Amino acid sequence: MMLKPFQTDALNGLCSKDQLDLLDSIDCLRSQGISHYVSLPQIIVCGDQSSGKSSVLEAISGVSFPVKSNLSTRFPTELVLRKTSQMGVSVSIVPHQARTESEQLALSSFHEELEGFEGLPNLIENAKAAMGISTHGKAFSKDLLRVEVSGPDRPHLTIVDLPGLIHSETKQQSASDVELVQDVVQSYMKEPRSIILAVVSAKNDYANQIVLKLARAADKKGNRTLGVITKPDTLVAGSESEAMYVSLARNQDVEFRLGWHMLKNMDSETGEWSLADRDVKEEEFFSQGIWEDMSRSLLGVDKLRSRLSKVLLGQIAAELPSLIDEIGVKSSACRSRLDKLGDPRATLAEQQFYLFHLSQSFQSLVKAAVDGTYNDPFFEDAKSEPGYQKRIRAVMQNLNLDFADNIARRGHFREVTDSKDTGHISKDVIPITRDKFIDHIQHLMKRTKGRELPGTFNPMIVSDLFLEQSTPWEAIARSHVDKAWKAAKEFLGHAAAYVADATTSKPLFQNIFEPALNQLLETLNEKTTELLTPHQKSHPITYNHYFTETLQKLRNERNQNEYSKIIKQFFGVSSLETSHHCGRNHDLCQLVTALVQRTEPDMNRFACSEALDCMEAYYKVALKRFIDDIAIEVIEAKLISPLGGIFTPVAVSAMSADLVTSIAGESEENRAQREQLTKQLDVLTKGSNTCGDDSATQSDPEFNNDSARDESGNSNEASQLSFEEDARSSTDGSVRPKRPAIETSEGMIEEKTPALGSDLAPEALDSEFVELRLSSSEKSRKKSRISAARAVFEED
Repeated sequence: MMLKPFQTDALNGLCSKDQLDLLDSIDCLRSQGISHYVSLPQIIVCGDQSSGKSSVLEAISGVSFPVKSNLSTRFPTELVLRKTSQMGVSVSIVPHQARTESEQLALSSFHEELEGFEGLPNLIENAKAAMGISTHGKAFSKDLLRVEVSGPDRPHLTIVDLPGLIHSETKQQSASDVELVQDVVQSYMKEPRSIILAVVSAKNDYANQIVLKLARAADKKGNRTLGVITKPDTLVAGSESEAMYVSLARNQDVEFRLGWHMLKNMDSETGEWSLADRDVKEEEFFSQGIWEDMSRSLLGVDKLRSRLSKVLLGQIAAELPSLIDEIGVKSSACRSRLDKLGDPRATLAEQQFYLFHLSQSFQSLVKAAVDGTYNDPFFEDAKSEPGYQKRIRAVMQNLNLDFADNIARRGHFREVTDSKDTGHISKDVIPITRDKFIDHIQHLMKRTKGRELPGTFNPMIVSDLFLEQSTPWEAIARSHVDKAWKAAKEFLGHAAAYVADATTSKPLFQNIFEPALNQLLETLNEKTTELLTPHQKSHPITYNHYFTETLQKLRNERNQNEYSKIIKQFFGVSSLETSHHCGRNHDLCQLVTALVQRTEPDMNRFACSEALDCMEAYYKVALKRFIDDIAIEVIEAKLISPLGGIFTPVAVSAMSADLVTSIAGESEENRAQREQLTKQLDVLTKGSNTCGDDSATQSDPEFNNDSARDESGNSNEASQLSFEEDARSSTDGSVRPKRPAIETSEGMIEEKTPALGSDLAPEALDSEFVELRLSSSEKSRKKSRISAARAVFEED
């Protein structure tokens, strides 16, 4: 790596006095380490291999990067500028997540510090060796080389130089290298708050340079991409190529909302040179030929620094509201995960206390679920499957309804029907006519005759018929109980995962919930057997008047059918549903005789018919009772009600020390996770406070007036006009009027600042505005940031 004398003026150009107060908020966040968790604005330099990226970065930042024609960037290099009281240089490696754990530990341990730049080349070479990059070995790496440059005259800023995009494989660069570099570049481009400097070399046709295709893919509207053209000195004066690149620089070909810029860097083969030499040579080149007629705002590194400064500030102004929101969301998520982990629990007392806390949370959750009060975030969306499984009361209600419907359709062994259409009968039920059923009963009665008189039946025949008819009950009831138990198990699994962290919820479920669930299943099966026994082994018993009502209803229905048949036959009609006119005299005595003589000559069949009616009436009474018994005595009393008592503070106090430790003992993984989450929450909290803190400088009423002037005390009107011209596709010189701030009657303040995400014309950033609506309660805290934005974009 070649080193040049460091020029602080180059860095100061990136953060002028106008912008420092607003940028300090973001820079402070970055210095706190929040960029590990939230995407912050940064400048990334990308382009095809040997396009002059590193020279662009050096010209912008004042820090030298590899620029030799035979040497390209082999890894992402993050230049971190920090404002500190002492000057220093620090080099470290951030390993890529694809590395193995041992490799990550080894690379993370690489950290070297210097008090100056003299030893920087050796440090870079040592870092490359640690990454495994060599001339004949690995060519590229996804690992990040982090170079921190600190000093009292340096702003907080991050600039990233990415490996050059490769067109095709060579002996030194394999196909996997081509893919690796493209993946690295795309991952940085996709960061929504990154400003893309797409570097294009004038030595080659820009239509064939990969960087433009990737920039368009990552930033489809071109809102945050600024094109940079390098090596214009390689173009032949007056040639078609020269005219093509002039058109490109004026944003008339490949259009970006931030426009294009052109730089003339030093040839790396010319030997030693300073940044001052570079700037002089660049000024000489652009003062002649076709370049003399171009707008000065599109040429040279000084104007580029000014443009980047404005663009970066605009990006921050646009992203600040969403950034604050994102910090809040991630802080809440971090607190939630820490709550699950609980306090550190190295001792038995701490472990018991943790389990006490879990048991209380568990009981509250179970009570809400059993009561059907689904207000806790645990219950999620009812439309999702996990959300439904967590609503245990709803699940059990639906299972009970399904059980009642299922046993009503499939619970009887035979179904009497006189219709030939049996499609409405379940396939598990045997359809049978009444005559055939009576035949079956008659056969059974012959084998069970007692002392009953002819035409009557032994009461125990009803018991035998009912036992046969209710045979399917046991299978259906046990299936229902099993489904209910599994639903409860799923619910407890969700509850354990919610109240405890991942490493605790598993042993908690295995050691406490599963044994309790198994015991509950035994109890459920025992109770089901208890409720089935009277129906399977005892004689029919009921004092419910519904039995006699049902019996009379069955007999009346059968009598009605027989009477209707006689009347239709007597009057010679096919239906009794409509009125009929009898045109002749009828002997109604014959009708009465026919109705009275309706008797069953076979006394045994008459008895069988009576027994069938009794069995059907008793079956309906018993079925209703059995359905309610299963729902109340089994599901509710033996499953739902005991759920809250599975894991209670009393149960925790009775646990043995070994059991407490096996459940709540903290693993090394958990301790590391808590430490990481605590650190993350601390960083996010500081970041949130930073976003809300007032700056004394920004709150100064004179700040807005001062910010409109540069360090020499002169107005920035000319530089502002130049900036506006930067992004314009034409050089008409028109300037749009500034937009004033509006204060609404509701106490809301509306500040207008340029936004990168606007759909307006790309040429005039001053016409793009971000509305930062802040509530009156937050107005005093946030106004300082807005003031800085106003200072830059309105005072000018």
